[in-house]
Amino acid sequence: MTLLYRENAPRTFAKPVFTGQNRSGSKNRHPPMHTGFGTALAPIPQTKKAAARIALVDLNDGTRTILSECFKQFGIESVVMSANAAERLKKEKFEACVVKLGPGAQAVMEAVRTSSSNSRLVLYGLGGSAQEAMRYSKYGINAIFQEPVERSAALKLVRATNMLVLHEFRRYVRIPVVTEVQVQGAKKFTATTLEVSSGGMSIKSAEEVGPSQAVEVSFALLTLPRVWVRANVTWRKPKHSFGVRFDNTDDRRRKLKEWIDAYLEN
Repeated sequence: MTLLYRENAPRTFAKPVFTGQNRSGSKNRHPPMHTGFGTALAPIPQTKKAAARIALVDLNDGTRTILSECFKQFGIESVVMSANAAERLKKEKFEACVVKLGPGAQAVMEAVRTSSSNSRLVLYGLGGSAQEAMRYSKYGINAIFQEPVERSAALKLVRATNMLVLHEFRRYVRIPVVTEVQVQGAKKFTATTLEVSSGGMSIKSAEEVGPSQAVEVSFALLTLPRVWVRANVTWRKPKHSFGVRFDNTDDRRRKLKEWIDAYLEN
């Protein structure tokens, strides 16, 4: 999964301290001692402070451990939840949530998307087939961890989506989201989205489409009512997925751009 981003927010760095000076700029009476192996004492690395919180809802111990460790690498703190998850998600602020697709998932997703503070959080599904995921498409699942959860695959997905959780965007954004899309070309078929941007989308489908083929896609996203947009196929992976670029002359895509801008600002 590939994401494109806006420019990084400016970062601040500590003022450099040179040999023979303390941090206030005055000379040290006793400069640091050096040896043939470099400085005598190396600085102790600081633990990365958590910049965001993610709720892990009703996950087994093994899955919870793997996902917690993956998110921790990117400064995302995991908060374990169980029976009272829906109630907590209505009141507490989180940047993301992982919920197992199955009994009880709908109540959690409903609590998330109707919460004033969490309605725009990044929503991960766990397990379930593509068809099962479609049952929850109105809640805008951003990405899905496959079961059984493997560390390498989980880390790859977290690496691809952590910028969305941390609100650190660069350049041009593609938002991972799973929802139903209808494609009208040589024939009409229904598929699922992988990623959506203001300029196009990637679609998971085994249907055969040709390069540069003209199509029209229809979809809805959370608060965005269903829209139809003209597009052209730009790439494809046979029997797996393909990508389309929206027609720049189709004014209907402006609604999608406005929705994405609002999504990223919250």
